[in-house]
Amino acid sequence: MGDTEDRGNEIEAMFVQTAEAARGGPGTLTLLRLSPSTLYFSDRPQRIVGHLSSQHFLDLWDVGENSFGADPPNAVLAFLDQEGMEATVLVLRDPTLDGNQITYHVDVLEAELPAEAGPCTLFIDPLGRPLSPMSVAGVHRRARRHAGRML
Repeated sequence: MGDTEDRGNEIEAMFVQTAEAARGGPGTLTLLRLSPSTLYFSDRPQRIVGHLSSQHFLDLWDVGENSFGADPPNAVLAFLDQEGMEATVLVLRDPTLDGNQITYHVDVLEAELPAEAGPCTLFIDPLGRPLSPMSVAGVHRRARRHAGRML
């Protein structure tokens, strides 16, 4: 009874981090002047929204059998450049928090990681659902395909 009940109360949360700037390097992404909290939300049937401190988000990284540490999440870094809104699809690994900046080791899946960017948002997919049809990265990938067909 307890196991079924626990699974019924679980949600698949997506996470959002915002920062005033970002810096990309070989295999790394650093969010500079990171917001002190990480937003999370879920979709149907339980629409839940909340936030936790960025430190608490990192403390949870390796917790559980299906943790981000065991199954690194995909993410989309959305930012503005001279040409408008841009996005890079990434796999995030091994985050470290230093004051108000967070650094991830990354694998770039799509587009290019900017050397420097201004205000940005990092959309992190739920646990265990890499590039699923409803994931942020999956929606972004489909939107790019559809935009290419319109040209």
